Amino acid sequence: MRVAVTGTPGTGKSTAVERLESESDALDEFDVIHLNDAIHEEDLIVEHDDDRDSAVADLDAVAEYLDDRADERDDVLFESHLAHRFDADRVVVFRCHPEELTRRLTERGEPEEKAAENAESEALDLILSEAVREHGEENVYEVDATDLDPSETAAAIEAVVAGEREPQAGTVSFMDYL
Repeated sequence: MRVAVTGTPGTGKSTAVERLESESDALDEFDVIHLNDAIHEEDLIVEHDDDRDSAVADLDAVAEYLDDRADERDDVLFESHLAHRFDADRVVVFRCHPEELTRRLTERGEPEEKAAENAESEALDLILSEAVREHGEENVYEVDATDLDPSETAAAIEAVVAGEREPQAGTVSFMDYL
């Protein structure tokens, strides 16, 4: 099984996966990949976006990297704001109210302009809509992480992995932010 955990930067996906790795045996059978780290470690970058001060991933090379990892191990879980762009059986999409998202991003040192851009993307359901378009609504699991702590978000992923949570998409709306 391939499980993608995705969401706008700052929604809590990395923290949740790290918590699940350290406190649960739910992922013992999984090869867990923190995709943003792998992109840099494996040099899967095509250019640097100076305007956003970020690397631009070579999506074809990342897909090949994930396929190679999946060939080595049956079960793979990978997390990144790009994770929904790759082959997966289940896609967990973390959501967060744009105001809270802005707070989280600026607290971790992101420029206000970048935080505002991410907040707007979140309000417009950008990653959720891409995930549904790519994988179908029946394979997407939307999680509103706005008021959840890392243990609760980790539990949401664990429920998806265990097949204890039904797919759902489009139940969270932050249009009021706009």
